[in-house]
Amino acid sequence: MTAPLPTPDDVMALLRGVIDPELGSDIVELGMARGAMVEPEGLVRVSIALTTAGCPLRAQIQSDVRARLLSLPGVERVKIDWGELSAEEKAAAMDRARRNIAERPETTAVPPTTKVLMVASGKGGVGKSSVTVNLAAAIAAEGHTVGVMDADIWGFSVPRMLGVEGRLEGDERSGRIRPNEVPVGRGTIRVVSMGFLVEEEGSALMWRGLVLNRAVQHFLEDVDWGRDLDYLLIDMPPGTGDVQMGLAKLLPRAEMLVVTTPALAAQKVAVRVVDMGRKNYLRIVGVVENMSSYVDDTGREHLIFGRGGGDALAAEAGVPLLGRIPIEPAVSEGGDSGRPVALGEGPAADAFRTVARHLIDEVVPPADLAGCSARLLDAMDAAVAAAEPRVSP
Repeated sequence: MTAPLPTPDDVMALLRGVIDPELGSDIVELGMARGAMVEPEGLVRVSIALTTAGCPLRAQIQSDVRARLLSLPGVERVKIDWGELSAEEKAAAMDRARRNIAERPETTAVPPTTKVLMVASGKGGVGKSSVTVNLAAAIAAEGHTVGVMDADIWGFSVPRMLGVEGRLEGDERSGRIRPNEVPVGRGTIRVVSMGFLVEEEGSALMWRGLVLNRAVQHFLEDVDWGRDLDYLLIDMPPGTGDVQMGLAKLLPRAEMLVVTTPALAAQKVAVRVVDMGRKNYLRIVGVVENMSSYVDDTGREHLIFGRGGGDALAAEAGVPLLGRIPIEPAVSEGGDSGRPVALGEGPAADAFRTVARHLIDEVVPPADLAGCSARLLDAMDAAVAAAEPRVSP
């Protein structure tokens, strides 16, 4: 059976996750995404008008549009018909962007240019937190500023795995919480977790759904993540509950990476996470198979948890299998000691670094504003200021 095709409304809803990095709002709200057509053979045509025909961000917007739409079941090809906003449409788009910046009651403190990656799993015990921490470390080591938000409120483990200690403190100037920070290679990791708010790691949190949602919302709204944040990796709770759905609504431009093991039972549960993400119009960027196999000193491979779970999940979801992380004692030792294995040597370290580079280079490349010839909002503000009547002292 072939997957049912999305509707034009489905396409437009998914495009709300495509952010114009200069204006900081999604291309649907700005009027840049003008319409969509879905043809029977799986071709999706979208009409997009840029602020200027030679916009240096065109390639980035094109890549994001294609990646999101090709993640929809049944979509085989994407054709973009480019246009340019009229002077009136451009003024309306900038006005909308300015009002969003001024108002945004629902907005988070996460910069619009930050690439948000939710690391999710269908069940516990598949090593999702380990994957989150090691990918964060590997991405930071490449020279990026990476945030890690421990949204697994009940099962927080990120502080120990990263070797970060200390209570969270407020910043008097911004009135927001400062994440704990640790240098990693040429980059930096900023961490927020319930582990920094409890007296000891063994403390049990017996909170219900609404309280959990509010805690996660505080992490997004009240933390000063910094305007230079390249990536935010969110260690999601396992499953498809209140926190997961709340995060999807708070971060519509987020993308999801699904972790499973080779066991087919884990893969069948992980399919539900893919379904939840797509129902919330999140892009599923790929699958990581953790605890793939163990290779002993003689070079013999042992399939402790079976074979095929990652391939089966990737095939069913229609997304790439980004990597297989082997079973290696150094992974758990690194998590226990606060030294992620991705910063060391060995098969697991190599596998994590390969996935991280794939994410940086192809799957979710960081926003690059260096080629922008003009900052539209800044230019408009300067024009307004110049037009205001001056009062002589």
